[in-house]
Amino acid sequence: MSNWRNWMWQLKHCIRDISTFERLTGIKFEEKDRELIKKTTAKFPLSITPYYLSLIDTDDYKNDPFFKQSFPSPMELIVDKHDMRDPLAEDRDSPVPGITHRYPDRVLFHISNICSMYCRHCTRKRKVGDIDSIPSKDEILKGIEYIRNTASVRDVLLSGGDPLMLSDEYLDWILTELRRIPHVEVIRIGTRMPVVLPYRITDELVEILKKHHPLWINTHFNHPRAITESSKEALRKLADGGIPLGNQSVLLAGVNDCPRIMKKLVHKLVQNRVRPYYLYQCDLSEGLSHFRTPVGKGIEIMESLIGHTSGFAVPTYVIDAPGGGGKIPVMPTYLISWSSNKVILRNYEGVITTYKEPDRYEPVFCDRKCSDCKLQLKLDEAEEIKAVGVEKLLCDYDDTISLIPENTDRMERRTDRKDDE
Repeated sequence: MSNWRNWMWQLKHCIRDISTFERLTGIKFEEKDRELIKKTTAKFPLSITPYYLSLIDTDDYKNDPFFKQSFPSPMELIVDKHDMRDPLAEDRDSPVPGITHRYPDRVLFHISNICSMYCRHCTRKRKVGDIDSIPSKDEILKGIEYIRNTASVRDVLLSGGDPLMLSDEYLDWILTELRRIPHVEVIRIGTRMPVVLPYRITDELVEILKKHHPLWINTHFNHPRAITESSKEALRKLADGGIPLGNQSVLLAGVNDCPRIMKKLVHKLVQNRVRPYYLYQCDLSEGLSHFRTPVGKGIEIMESLIGHTSGFAVPTYVIDAPGGGGKIPVMPTYLISWSSNKVILRNYEGVITTYKEPDRYEPVFCDRKCSDCKLQLKLDEAEEIKAVGVEKLLCDYDDTISLIPENTDRMERRTDRKDDE
């Protein structure tokens, strides 16, 4: 067991076939089930880290959330008429290979198409595990060049696959190249490593990531039991490295479609300095119909969170619009009615109240002529303090080393010398 916490050892020993899974877990499938599972893995590969495999409750594996998220189900071969190969139109919104540019100021940068574990609910099942679509260094360079030439891009999200499948050195190179682009303000990394292979979060990796601040990381916990001691240690290292952490959960039937489960999950996340960011309605990718819930289930979960726990522990429930429309927030209705100067609201308890709006309000009409606008449009950082007089010599934030009155004989002599020259 000395290699158990070595992430490279974990990758080398990923479970990729049914026989190995049966041997390690003691679970035995009937022959007819084995054949169906083989047909599934022929289309959608199997890969489970030994770490994640160890979390499966083998006594009740059919209902186990780890089993359902990691082991192939023949139901993945059922393609509903509404299912799509690329439901979010990422390929159509790709100006160059590896880049999805959907929103005005940010891009998704696919830098890896492989993962340590192949999640059964993955929205990119068309790509993940396909060795023929692993981005080359030339493709990565083309993506970087696109970002460099597109001044509107201020936010770059590195995704995949899993970006942390790359070596420390290669990832450092990509981050360094992006950091050299003046208009890139923020870099984000989407990774499931803290969930499925927490040993990947090494001290050496964190030291590299710290070099490239401001850097944000979003991870993907779907169930509170996944926050193990090893996961906690990985999250601690990242948070102690000054990296803000977020979490994106997917609402999955039979896994976390329960208000009690989701409340426990968000509570454990914030205990470990991870902000719940999104709760996704499961996408319309091929073979995911058995995972999808009604939208009403998501609304029910949000009702159980809003007002019932800390505001920063409540994620935004979103549907990623089919066809590439982006994330659409879906929330319970709290605005009941309104008139010209009053709105009627209800709270989480069902209390109905009113909010009186101003009787007189002169809206700022925006004609896009900023030079004539009455609003103060000084948007750069304000000066925190202006030192005056002897204070300039005493303070540490002003470089002044002497104060010289004007119009002294010495200053006049300096002026005379300059005139003579």
